[in-house]
Amino acid sequence: MAKKGKAEEKKAGPATITNRKARFDFEILDTWEAGLVLVGSEVKSIYLGRVNLSDAHCRILDGEAWLIGADIEPYDKAAHFAPDRRRDRKLLLHRREIALIGRRAQEKGLTIVPLRLYFKGGRAKLEIGLGRGKRQYDKREQIAQKESRREQERARAMRD
Repeated sequence: MAKKGKAEEKKAGPATITNRKARFDFEILDTWEAGLVLVGSEVKSIYLGRVNLSDAHCRILDGEAWLIGADIEPYDKAAHFAPDRRRDRKLLLHRREIALIGRRAQEKGLTIVPLRLYFKGGRAKLEIGLGRGKRQYDKREQIAQKESRREQERARAMRD
């Protein structure tokens, strides 16, 4: 029988980082998949799941899409070059997609939010969404609905 340990850890694959706060704070209307321009050891840090998207947002500036405020920890085993953790990163989208997203984001109350960071075909991809901010009472209503569903499920489980 083979030893368990490091070999199994390597089979796990890259981490998928989700921005749970985004779906709670925003009503997502549409989503797109974008590539990321990364430097140095940022790919290895993302692969290990050392990323925080909760404070990040996206912007369209001069016909280019940018990810602003994403926190990618420096890779501890990197030799010399360690890029800034919270630097702005360019998103790779088609020109038509950037124009469409930019036009729709200028509508009242809409913003571009990073939803999920994952690997596809060996490349880091970012799922971005166009969202409308929820109001506080919308959030309370959503929490109340979740709690009532849980209570109904518990009641069914007790009957069965």
